[in-house]
Amino acid sequence: MESKMYGELTPVGGGDPVPLLKTKLIIGRRNGCDITLRFPNISSHHCELELINGYWQVKDLNSSNGIRVNSVRCDQKFIFPGDVLAVGKHKFEISYEAEGERPQEDDNPFGKSLMEKAGLVKTERSRRRRKAADEVDNDDDLALQWLLGKQ
Repeated sequence: MESKMYGELTPVGGGDPVPLLKTKLIIGRRNGCDITLRFPNISSHHCELELINGYWQVKDLNSSNGIRVNSVRCDQKFIFPGDVLAVGKHKFEISYEAEGERPQEDDNPFGKSLMEKAGLVKTERSRRRRKAADEVDNDDDLALQWLLGKQ
């Protein structure tokens, strides 16, 4: 039985194209993902590709290293034929036959805070990392004070 191909991702710089065989795909490091990328900078469930009204949309799944479309970091974006999708540090050019009316991008300037747009919003994961780093800094400060007191 032959399955329908909805497009493909071609690695920038060379490599075998990755066929897009379903209308909703998960890209990640885990074996259970539809497209598996076994690299340390790829999250276990990195992003989702979904074909919506004839156009592919990519959505970050709270990955550590994010996604970019045409070198611009984003959380969610329609990707058009010829666009370059970066998953972590791995770049792919998408090709497919677009159908229907081209979707409008959400250009609402008030839809997200500047911090969110810049990717600077603190997630729970980054808060835990910062707390751990602060604890190390505090331990270093105590050790330095102890050393200075010994002189």
